Amino acid sequence: MPGGFLGPILSTRAMAPHMNTPKASILLPVWMKRKTLILLSAVLTLCPAYSAQEPPERKPNIVLVMADDLGWGDAGCMNPASKIPTPNLDRVAAAGMRFLDAHSPSAVCTPTRYGLLTGRYAWRTHLKAWVLGGASPALIEEGRTTLASMLSDAGYYTMGIGKWHLGLGLAKSTEFDAPLRPGPVSCGFDTYFGIPASLDMPPYVWILDEGLVQAPTGLLPGEKHRRQDGLGFYRKGAAAPDFRMHEVLPRVEQKAVEWIERAQRDQPEQPFFLYLALPAPHTPWVPVAPHLGASEAGWYGDFVHQVDGTVGSVLAALRRTGFADNTLLIVTSDNGSHWLEKDERTFGHMANGDWRGQKADIHEGGHRVPFLVRWPGKTPAGSVCPDLVCLTDVFATLAELVEHPLGDAEAEDSISLLPALRGEESSASARKEVVHHSGGGMFAVRSGPWKLILGLGSGGFTQPKHIKATDGGPKGQLYHLERDPKEEKNLWSEQPEVVARLTEKLNVWRDSGSTR
Repeated sequence: MPGGFLGPILSTRAMAPHMNTPKASILLPVWMKRKTLILLSAVLTLCPAYSAQEPPERKPNIVLVMADDLGWGDAGCMNPASKIPTPNLDRVAAAGMRFLDAHSPSAVCTPTRYGLLTGRYAWRTHLKAWVLGGASPALIEEGRTTLASMLSDAGYYTMGIGKWHLGLGLAKSTEFDAPLRPGPVSCGFDTYFGIPASLDMPPYVWILDEGLVQAPTGLLPGEKHRRQDGLGFYRKGAAAPDFRMHEVLPRVEQKAVEWIERAQRDQPEQPFFLYLALPAPHTPWVPVAPHLGASEAGWYGDFVHQVDGTVGSVLAALRRTGFADNTLLIVTSDNGSHWLEKDERTFGHMANGDWRGQKADIHEGGHRVPFLVRWPGKTPAGSVCPDLVCLTDVFATLAELVEHPLGDAEAEDSISLLPALRGEESSASARKEVVHHSGGGMFAVRSGPWKLILGLGSGGFTQPKHIKATDGGPKGQLYHLERDPKEEKNLWSEQPEVVARLTEKLNVWRDSGSTR
């Protein structure tokens, strides 16, 4: 007998308990039968348990591609004057959305990766400037929720591939003959294949889950140059027999394709999260055929072209496996490009667009990054979003997507972009302010068109890195980015009330432990 709300209506005995015969219903007058049918129809329409329903929507797969040192102006979809063909990045943008005002939480890689995976600014940790070494202890605190652990709890199979650079283990210097714990697996990844840190940073080994594929037995001598014949810049250090610089990006690409295909073969009904942290186009610039000579920006441009090819291979794998239409793909970079003014003059290529500065700098070129999203049926094709975005926001976005309520000690500096990804107009929940941080530890605050920098100089790689304030002169920098996008006119002395207001905001955010 039907139960619940419909039970009394669908049961003849319940409608008329005094009637002992099941034939009683056919004795109703025609007019009453019609009214009964109308009532039944209305109730079935209102009651979700008995109305025709589509099965619950399958959670989308999530592929998050983080390039290493890819500049805002490298891709053609962001910079039509780029000297580097990027057909696959352009294809992602054409099929989805490109963000014009997206920023990494730091102008260098380790703190950005921490911010992306935790939704929290890395300057809240013990790391106040620059990056970890390849054998440094883990930066992500034990017990902290990460993108991987949050999505794992939501039923996702979590895979990580490529550059880690968030420390391994707890010792002052990682012992690579011991389990690499804490590490990627401790942070929620079901499986991880990659390298400990940057492509130019020892130890030069491959990681699989919590161990090494091969232990280091040799020594690479290191190189200081950037563009002469040979590998280009990398540091001296221990290397495993199976580690070859020019094979790293192809091997990362191959593994990504293999794991997407494995997901389709072994667990097609379970959604997956793939964090693909590319080791390029960071130095050493080691492009391989067919990418050699593919750009007009030297080895760097060719390496960017190879990054684009890797994105193309991922897109092709998603199409072959039937995952393409139900996958949220995000492509971004950990900071601006390490592209010098002399490189701009030599090749005529503006890797960071027209923005001032480069990787590590507090100015826009250091932290304004490409951010492309492809999500068929959800994100409007060919759309452009002008909203202010920080890579820490990926966490709250995916948390909202999988209906994970954020706790007070989770993603403290993350604001959801989900309405923007769905093409909805900017709402009150959209980000209005963000904190920037240079490689050397210089702070900046962005609020609407205003950008306040608490210091003089670049705070990073570009000279002068630091300038001592003079008596009576400005102690920092203030720019109005709408009127002065190249950060050329310092308004610090002319707008003391803006300086005071934004300085107070930063102090509150630093003391409170959260910006959301």
